[in-house]
Amino acid sequence: MQITLASLFVEDQDRALAFYTGIVGFEKKHDIPMGTFRWLTVVSPEGAAGVELVLEPMAFPPARTFQKALFDADIPATAFMTKDIAAEYARLKARGVKFRGEPIAMGPITAVMFEDGCGNLVNLVQPAGGA
Repeated sequence: MQITLASLFVEDQDRALAFYTGIVGFEKKHDIPMGTFRWLTVVSPEGAAGVELVLEPMAFPPARTFQKALFDADIPATAFMTKDIAAEYARLKARGVKFRGEPIAMGPITAVMFEDGCGNLVNLVQPAGGA
């Protein structure tokens, strides 16, 4: 058994696609019309083969409530791993990404959260000794 899909609720699929491809550097994998919304996924060129992030439309009202509660409580909706958090932090910050502070060492990891502009906080994490 494998995990191949992880979902992230987004307010606007077009804005999310632009952020995750144009700013973060992921690549669009699937963009399939599904009525009002789309089956929209992105992949990391550095990530594990076959793992996709679904940019899930905010079509279910309780999902909006949950997303806002996480955001307001400073709880990330997901996390991305990096081998060089200082370089990723600098690269993303230069592209206008809003961070909630600077990378901080916390035991076995160094981490910093950023906003995706689609209602989510994302934790950027580097394990001690690299990823």
